[in-house]
This record gives sequence, structure tokens and C-alpha cells, in this order.
Amino acid sequence: MRDLVITQNITVDGVIEATDDWFQRAGGDPELDSALAAFRDASDGFLVGRMTFEAMRDYWGALTDDTTGVTDHLDRVAKYVVSSTLDNPRWDNTTVLSGDLTEDIAQIKSAAGSDIVCTGSIGLCRDLIGAGLVDEYRLFTYPYARGSGQRLFDGTPPQALTLLESRAFPSGATLTRYRVS
Repeated sequence: MRDLVITQNITVDGVIEATDDWFQRAGGDPELDSALAAFRDASDGFLVGRMTFEAMRDYWGALTDDTTGVTDHLDRVAKYVVSSTLDNPRWDNTTVLSGDLTEDIAQIKSAAGSDIVCTGSIGLCRDLIGAGLVDEYRLFTYPYARGSGQRLFDGTPPQALTLLESRAFPSGATLTRYRVS
């Protein structure tokens, strides 16, 4: 069975909303970038909501000179977009999920393959958490306190988590990985 993993860039006060005051600080740390790439390359499924999907498709799908490996990865993996309004995704290897979220995700998780990663898509992440569909969290925490903004766990049910990994990077960012207990 495949794991559904939420991977998020996050501030120390829990904000995942990618605002310009902190999100531009993400990246530029070779060790952190290497960790992100290793997790990315170990997955073969990418799950997002429609707005995140369209933004990523329009940026990464059209990029021809990407040296980061992101474009190659996104072109190669199965992409799943949760939407009740998207008819034609216009990106190869994309499946639109418009049915019952729990049933759709259960079917994807039961198929052969490796991790399915969900990133961005704040509302979708909260829905996945609320439905008990998340197996692991990978939180890349940046040394910035935003003070306000959308948080990953706002309005979600309590969860017991088991720490799998904790790592600090030269930039001051940290990775914490948790398994849902």
C-alpha cells in the first residue's frame, strides 16, 4: 500500500500560506534542496487541488530549461488533481478526481507504487487530514514567525504523531517527519 504524504514549507508559527515575506527565503540551501529532491524523486504520485495544479502546470509544465529536476519529475509522475470543475487538465499523466475524496484516495493508495505527495493545496490538505487519509507529514520549517496566515492544522481533528526524523540545515531551516500513529 502506498503512503499519502503531506509535504509543506512552513514557518515556525505554523503558517503554510506562501506569502512573499517568508516564502522567498525557501531554497538556496544546498543540503535542504538535496533533501527535498531526494523525497521528490522517491515518489511517483503527486496530489493537489485545482488552483495549485493550474499554477504548477502553467509554470513547471511550460518550463523548458529547468535544471532543478522539478519539471522532469512532474512530467514523469502520475498527477492527481481534486476538482469538480476541471474537465481537461492539459498536462500528461494527469487524472482528475471528482468523486468521493475518501474513495478516490483509497483507490490510489491501494495501487502499486511509491509515495503520493500532496503539497500546497491548503484546503485539500485539511480535507485529507480530516478524513484520516494522511500517513506521514514532512514539514520543512523556516526560521520565520509570520504572525498570521493560513495554518496546516486549523480546524482539523487532533492527531497523535510519531517522530520519524528531525534534521537541521545550515540555513536554519529544519525538517521534521511524522508518522500518523
